[in-house]
Amino acid sequence: MLLTIHSASGRVVRTLIDHEHRGEGPHAVRWNGRDDRGQPVVAGAYFYRLDAGGETLTAKMILLK
Repeated sequence: MLLTIHSASGRVVRTLIDHEHRGEGPHAVRWNGRDDRGQPVVAGAYFYRLDAGGETLTAKMILLK
């Protein structure tokens, strides 16, 4: 499983899950609004991308501060 956060321009901002195996069922992951270097990112539109089980899901989200 791979879960990444992307800026509106498509740049990877944060990798939340990096090829980690998780069993079946619901899971929750929380993003603290920081990039991979630990720096806070600006409020705005971001996209998350989840690659798991041979499928990819991408959706838009809004970070409010």
